[in-house]
Amino acid sequence: MSNVVIKAENVSKQYRLGQVGTGTLSHDLKRWWALARGKEDPFLKVGVENERTQKATSEYAWALRDVNFEISQGDTVGIIGKNGAGKSTLLKLLSRVTGPTTGEIKIKGRIASLLEVGTGFNPELTGRDNIYMNGTILGMTKKEINRKFDEIVDFSGVEMYIDTPVKRYSSGMYVRLAFGVAAHLEPEILIVDEVLAVGDAEFQKKCLGKMGDVASHGRTVIFVSHNMQAVQSLCRSTMYMKAGRLIETGPTERVISNYLNREVKNCIAQRWELADAPGNNRVQLLSAELNVDNPENNNIIDVGTTFDLKFEIYNHVEGANLNLSLVLNTTAGVCVFNVTTPATILSKGHHTSVLTIPGRLLNDDVYTISLYIVRDTSAVEHVIHDLLTFEVVDEQRQGAWFGKWIGAVRPTTLSFTLT
Repeated sequence: MSNVVIKAENVSKQYRLGQVGTGTLSHDLKRWWALARGKEDPFLKVGVENERTQKATSEYAWALRDVNFEISQGDTVGIIGKNGAGKSTLLKLLSRVTGPTTGEIKIKGRIASLLEVGTGFNPELTGRDNIYMNGTILGMTKKEINRKFDEIVDFSGVEMYIDTPVKRYSSGMYVRLAFGVAAHLEPEILIVDEVLAVGDAEFQKKCLGKMGDVASHGRTVIFVSHNMQAVQSLCRSTMYMKAGRLIETGPTERVISNYLNREVKNCIAQRWELADAPGNNRVQLLSAELNVDNPENNNIIDVGTTFDLKFEIYNHVEGANLNLSLVLNTTAGVCVFNVTTPATILSKGHHTSVLTIPGRLLNDDVYTISLYIVRDTSAVEHVIHDLLTFEVVDEQRQGAWFGKWIGAVRPTTLSFTLT
């Protein structure tokens, strides 16, 4: 007997843009007349691709188009892609929240889904009541739920509020309890969307550990996340989606590498006029740029090259106590370092900040920069994620392990100033 628990065959999902439902009465009559004559739905031919940045040229759009895959029992499968790629739509189809427009999905086993905060919970019921309700929906007996109840409450960390209606929970408390229920009531298939981003770091670590534990007991986990590090640590195989289509399926490391190479583009300079600059009425960021001395190609930096990161801000408040905090991440989500300028009392007007990155500090990889503007050393005035993106290459690589070793162990002191 086959151990395939999920099989998708030519699955597509079409939505009508700007409308609730499938369309007007005239559209429904045309569909009925076509089906009565044994012909294809005429509106399946007119949908546009699911590219959210493009202007629509049709009333209909394909959220998914001709998706085919198989998932076996015990697999841990990641699904990655940019916003609007069709990941959440696919999970809704797998969870039976909605049905496919064309194609078929075959599922063997009981599914527990955590698609977004609050899915499957009645806000008027208490945490306790929702545990029993969700367990019943999953096909559990009251005896089985009783056996798992204390473990769920302990995992979620909301024991004080377990008899409080969940409408009074914060989003973090909501997702803690929802994940606890989904993971502990022994589904054959556990589906988790990006909702773990709501929780704090400690809870996210617990969730990833629990999903790994679920998979180790022969159950299937499907995990959608923009955190490439989390996907790589949990999932053996990964599906990469783009504009509603399944682009690639395979070993996680290979698929993530191909995804990053296709989707991540260099952005080494951004500038704004004061009227449009990010920030608030106290401080704004006017520019951010990466500078290399006499580069042959300013978009690509060799591992031995020294370069500067320069930022310009406009301070609206005389005597403000400000500092900048820079976080450098790999595109896989790994934090390389965080460096902060000394807190400085600034006059009203333009100010600049420069960080010099010495050669041989970074490995060959693609990096993103997030910048925090901080007041009084603790209050974040504004944060800009993925402000700059750049690639570091090793044009004279002497072996992968050697290049990684140099970047990983070389000690250095970074100078980050604000004047």
